[in-house]
Amino acid sequence: MSTHRGLTTVLGSLASFSKISGSSDDDWIDRLNHLWTVVLMTLFAVVTSSGQYAGNPIECWVPAEFTGAYTSYAKSYCWISNTYYVPQEEPIPHRISDRYNQELTYYQWVPIILMFQALMFKVPNIVWRMMNGQSGVNMERIIALSENGMMGDPDDRMKNISHLAKYLNRWIETHREYRYNFIVKMREKYSNVLCFCCGKRDGTFLTGFYIFIKFLYCANVVGQFFLLNAFMATDFNMFGFEVIENFIYDRNWRESPRFPRVTLCDFKIRQLANVQTFTVQCVLPINLFNEKIFIFLWFWFFIVAALSFGNLFHWIYQIVFGENKVTYVRKYLKVAGEIHTNFDKKLSRKFAEHYLRSDGIFVLRMVGKNTSAMFMTDLVQLLWKTFKEEHCSMKNGVTEVEETPLMNGNCQMGDMEPPSLKSKL
Repeated sequence: MSTHRGLTTVLGSLASFSKISGSSDDDWIDRLNHLWTVVLMTLFAVVTSSGQYAGNPIECWVPAEFTGAYTSYAKSYCWISNTYYVPQEEPIPHRISDRYNQELTYYQWVPIILMFQALMFKVPNIVWRMMNGQSGVNMERIIALSENGMMGDPDDRMKNISHLAKYLNRWIETHREYRYNFIVKMREKYSNVLCFCCGKRDGTFLTGFYIFIKFLYCANVVGQFFLLNAFMATDFNMFGFEVIENFIYDRNWRESPRFPRVTLCDFKIRQLANVQTFTVQCVLPINLFNEKIFIFLWFWFFIVAALSFGNLFHWIYQIVFGENKVTYVRKYLKVAGEIHTNFDKKLSRKFAEHYLRSDGIFVLRMVGKNTSAMFMTDLVQLLWKTFKEEHCSMKNGVTEVEETPLMNGNCQMGDMEPPSLKSKL
């Protein structure tokens, strides 16, 4: 019975996690930002908040004449009104303004700032989920259909692949230019580079929007450093390098001015005749956790930033250079045995650049990241056959041209006769 209950708990946890993660209509770098980083920072927020509200976040050394009530008052007052840090080897400043300059104002707000940071990491994904449907294709539906088709039996698998190929073909044909003139030709020519300036009918809306989301992830992780700079009133950008330097040279960095354990607190007690001012020394055990958490977050942000920028440039390279689209499609066509002659190679270029275009290739890449090479080979092969059936016709064993803007009167690539297609179409 206990084993069954434990298994039920684990499965319930996995189901809950699946709801959080959502569909896989992005790559693992995106999920590193909007899923794993959010989970990590939420966990840290829970740890720090439990230390503040369920534990004892501050202890103060009070004068001997203080009783229990006075001691509790001093602790509560110092916790909510901020403390200030002065190194042990330095004298306590006499001027109040000098003490205020050393105040620590962040430690009460650490759980809230961590949750806010987690939300900021999730925002680009929310924008992507809300707006990618404007391209006319349901990315979540496609990924779900692909994943289900990969795990089913052979008959259901081919049926799902066939449904997916028909859906993609309908989407591609629906969002194609219905007029083909000089302006359309020029826009198609520069659509890869100027993808943000083009629309759905140019086949670059989805890829351009995805690059924009990638840029948001990069801007967010860089902005996190500046946010912590303002929040902690310290040079947080160099914090990790200082930790590495202290570790290499074996320096004592236990009394960090950013996260001091021992601080000072001033408070006044009003009596009938006068007002007495007390300066007490306090210990902040919560800063022991805060320091380790923010050291880890600095290195985590640094790694996430490096991977996010590298991933952004990688996707820009894949999208801007058209040869990458052709190479990606030909890889699966060769595995399927569809490329035999130079004509097949030239026709595959038309298939990639003028039929699928950037948005179609992008959808295939996302499907490929969540399925297998075998699934992708079958899917690309079906799209390839649909492409030839709809835009080329057979007469006397020779492929002829249907007058469509897609092929532009060039399905034969001039006067070439492709005998290899005689038995394939």
